[in-house]
Amino acid sequence: MAGNVRKKRSQRVTRVRRPTGATLRSRSLRSTSDSATRKEAEVTARVGRPAPDFEASAYVNGGFKNVKLSDYKGKWVVLFFYPGDFTFVCPTELAALALKHKELKALGMQVLAMSVDSRFVHKAWQEEELSKMVPGGVRFPMLTDPGGCIGKMYGVYDEDAGTDVRGRFLIDPDGIIQSIEVLSPSVGRNVMELMRQVRAFQHVRKSGEVTPSGWQPGKRTLKPSAALAGKVAKVWKTDMAF
Repeated sequence: MAGNVRKKRSQRVTRVRRPTGATLRSRSLRSTSDSATRKEAEVTARVGRPAPDFEASAYVNGGFKNVKLSDYKGKWVVLFFYPGDFTFVCPTELAALALKHKELKALGMQVLAMSVDSRFVHKAWQEEELSKMVPGGVRFPMLTDPGGCIGKMYGVYDEDAGTDVRGRFLIDPDGIIQSIEVLSPSVGRNVMELMRQVRAFQHVRKSGEVTPSGWQPGKRTLKPSAALAGKVAKVWKTDMAF
């Protein structure tokens, strides 16, 4: 009887099949493909497409409130991701934005700054540093993105660092993304270039014309046509870009 038990156990063991190398490779490829597909599906922010809507907790004007992107439909919005409070380049960027905030508002712009820091950390940063760099400190909403959930949708969340990188999204009144700029953490962005782009996109929206390199208000614009194709050099010179 004991012999029969051993024989049955042996038979059970022999029925267990180990996956072959080809099977393992196949599973690995499927897993990698599925992972890449999920990661690709997470990023939904694209130029020329609607900006992914979201709701986030924010610190603004000394208090806390929830902010939805869709609340600003009908306005130009700059969504400004940055790596973190109490860092090095980030305070220079937010201070520059704060200094030009009145001019941005005059252009009909709503500024939304965002990092993975909590609203309480935003408050402490405002009180300890930003308010000392710019009179009155930052007056636009500072949003929180815990876990980078929003940053992932916009393709700016760094999984390894656990922070959002420098991402700037210019969104038109229809909620369409017109411009995307993404930088690594070591280089700060230029608020004057942001304002130049805002003016350019607003001119294009209003006139239907297009703006050449370096365009500023009052400079030459172009009207796309079959007659102009291949003959831009006759109406635009390189010194106009500077």
